[in-house]
Amino acid sequence: MKENDRQIANKTDKKRDINSKMVLGNPILCAQFLRRNVDIPCLKNVQPEDIEDVSERYRPYLGTEFESDTVKRIRIHDVKMKDNSDQRTTSDRMDSQASESNRLQEPLFVVSLTEHKSRVDYDVSMQLLKYMLCIWLDYSKEMKAQKAGVSDRKGFRYPVIIPVVYYEGKAPWTADRQFRSRIFQGELFKDWIPDFTYEVVRLHDYSNEELLERGDEMSLIMLFNKIQDAVDVSEFLKLPQEKLDEMVRDTPETVIDVIVSVMESLCSKIGATDKETQECVSRVRERRMGYLFENMEKMNIQEERRNTAEARAEAEKAKRELEEAKREVEEVKREAEKFKREAEESKDSAIQSVIRILQGLNKSRAEIIQKIIEEFGLDREKAQQKVDIYWNDVTDSL
Repeated sequence: MKENDRQIANKTDKKRDINSKMVLGNPILCAQFLRRNVDIPCLKNVQPEDIEDVSERYRPYLGTEFESDTVKRIRIHDVKMKDNSDQRTTSDRMDSQASESNRLQEPLFVVSLTEHKSRVDYDVSMQLLKYMLCIWLDYSKEMKAQKAGVSDRKGFRYPVIIPVVYYEGKAPWTADRQFRSRIFQGELFKDWIPDFTYEVVRLHDYSNEELLERGDEMSLIMLFNKIQDAVDVSEFLKLPQEKLDEMVRDTPETVIDVIVSVMESLCSKIGATDKETQECVSRVRERRMGYLFENMEKMNIQEERRNTAEARAEAEKAKRELEEAKREVEEVKREAEKFKREAEESKDSAIQSVIRILQGLNKSRAEIIQKIIEEFGLDREKAQQKVDIYWNDVTDSL
């Protein structure tokens, strides 16, 4: 990939990630996303009030590279505890039972990590591992602040972390979901390698009809996110208007604000004018989802992309031609310098020969200088310098 293309792709990914962060930063939308898309039983009944966004806690550890990601701390209800007391000492059993009793009184927490991707990232498992380590280390620090040395006890357990990749690309997700596969000879040395599997929610695994049938706001946003070319726009316009309107009939304003942001991003992506964008935003505010793209003139994304690609190709061609012209100019300069050096060397050789001949004829220094001036067109100072240089050479050679 060319550097310019890579920069454009990175900007597009960045914008997409920021939108995803805004969407999943809303507890209502996040709860809908987890209930509908992550096939884990303990998340099937998660509610907005069970979700705490703790993303900012890990920024100092991870830096700006991870600023578009979200980390949720989720309160899980009705979790059965398993007692393996017969395998422990009396002291350990009492300590663990006390710990489990506290956990039952205070609902368990599952930390859910959500990563957003629009292209397949083969190193995502390593990125997720960085998060998981930060979360566990921070959790240990938090527990130790409440009770000194608690994490050193046999009965202490770290919280579950569910890594989730939300993937919006059309191509299949081809990266291996098991961390061990990222390590050389990982299967051979599996006993010494940490391992986990992450969940992938691939947007394009869901049909428009399936998302429409769900009837919630997160599914509406996913419908918007599926629009990546003119064909997608055409398919969206075929959806029943009344069904789309029902998806936001009772939506809180805070969620409408998020949908507006997603709509603005979508309009920018499909090349809508400012006026068309404002009309779409107004219809979102009015909860008229079925009329979003009505009267919109500029919808040919493929043509826009083709024009952009052609313009980029022309720019690349012009750049190559300019570089070639520069190389040719440099080559001419090198040849000219070479010719000049050879001419100077030839001239010096001739001067040296004349000096040798005149010295052999017992001509005085002054006579030889005058002869050099006349024969080679040098001024007196230059002629004298040449005689000074080669006079000794001739003398030495005699």
